[in-house]
Amino acid sequence: MPIRILTVDDHPLLREGIAAVLSRHADVCVVGEAASGEEAIAAHAALRPDVTLMDLALPGIDGIEAMCAIRRAVPEARVLMLTTYRSDVQAGRALRLGAAGFLLKSLLRTELLDAIRCAARGQRWLPADLAAEVSALALQDALTEREIRVLELVAGGLTNREVGQRLALSEETIKSRLKLILGKLDARDRTHAVTIALTRGIIRLAG
Repeated sequence: MPIRILTVDDHPLLREGIAAVLSRHADVCVVGEAASGEEAIAAHAALRPDVTLMDLALPGIDGIEAMCAIRRAVPEARVLMLTTYRSDVQAGRALRLGAAGFLLKSLLRTELLDAIRCAARGQRWLPADLAAEVSALALQDALTEREIRVLELVAGGLTNREVGQRLALSEETIKSRLKLILGKLDARDRTHAVTIALTRGIIRLAG
């Protein structure tokens, strides 16, 4: 039986390009497409593909949230993340949360089939020349989910007291959390930490 693929990307041309590349090989077939995280979750539940190709940056629910939702429902689900940037911190985060690997969109034509076959065998796909880079980013930026949430609220303009109220924590606790965040990101202050987090893709501004 061919490996059944679900493709998730908000750009129709990319989905068409992936389908065209895969159509030339008998051991893989595209069984469905989705343009958003919400559509991906529904399509995966309906189709149960062997491998899902998931863009990191999606409208609404992003690729990582969609992947986590899929894996909560189907723990053995194999999801390969697609990214545009070599140093996307979100790719490292996706790997920590259970992604089967990730692919640069610029290399889809040459590496897509090997990555899919690798994922279908239950192995992780990570391009050799990027392995060390992604591992370093993952270690350097290993913020907890709560620390990321604190940074998101700070980026939204909230004071330490307001962040504490939002998270049901004391102002002193928020100050301590921020001190840890500054150390992990090697940031001078909270504004610098937000700038670093936005640049590296650790957080995204709402709206």
